[in-house]
Order: sequence, then structure tokens, then C-alpha cells
Amino acid sequence: NTAIAVGASMTFITRVCGTDASEQLVKQAFDSAGDTLTVEARQFGAGMALASCGIAYAMRYVRAATEGGVELGFKADVAKDIVLQTIKGAALLLQKSGANPEAEIDKVTTPGGFTIRGLNAMEKAGFTNAVIEGLKKSVEC
Repeated sequence: NTAIAVGASMTFITRVCGTDASEQLVKQAFDSAGDTLTVEARQFGAGMALASCGIAYAMRYVRAATEGGVELGFKADVAKDIVLQTIKGAALLLQKSGANPEAEIDKVTTPGGFTIRGLNAMEKAGFTNAVIEGLKKSVEC
């Protein structure tokens, strides 16, 4: 996947034959370019949808949020920087804390507040369903 260019790829491997030592050798090689996960062969399609296709899906979110930022009054490059830092912060928060995303959402969602109104508007527009359906379409043959 293209994030390999910045050492942040997500690679999937499946051990068909070989030893634990050979699997570790392959894993170490790919870990030098990001993260590596050993999965069952049947999980490759899902992994590709989440990671490889996921790069494009994440980029689409960045584009949409940047356009929203422009509509809210920021210049495009500033809006994009804000969105990128926000995504970086959210990802690091989840990685370091191990928290469930919903628990982190609850921390910033107050009754009647901006966040819940925005989340509800996104859900009304089909956000979660669109993401899930896109992932499922990614693995259809």
C-alpha cells in the first residue's frame, strides 16, 4: 500500500508452509516499512479493504473535511492541515490508550452540543452505512 513510502504501511502475511523462524523473518522485513499482521488466507480480502483501499477512503474523508473547512471559512491548505493533525491525534490516542473509539467520542460529545449535532447529521446522511458498504464492495469479486 502507498503508505509504505512513509514507513507506515499495513501488510498482511499468511504462512502457507515454513517455520516460525521463517515467518518471523518475513514479518521483520515488512515491519521495517510499517506494521505487519499474520492472518488466515480467507482474511486477505478484508485486510485489503481495510488497509489498502482504506488509504483511499481516508483520503476521501480528508478531502471532504477540507472542503467543509473551506465552507466554514478556512483557506484550503489550512483546513487540510487542521484535518490531518486531527486524524493524527485521533489515531495516536486510540493506539496509545487502546480505548474503544466510542468511549473517546463520548468524551467530546456533550448533551445538545456541537459534536452530537454533527455526528447525528453525518449518520442521517448515511456515514456509517456508507463506510461499511464501501468496505464490503471492496471485497466483492
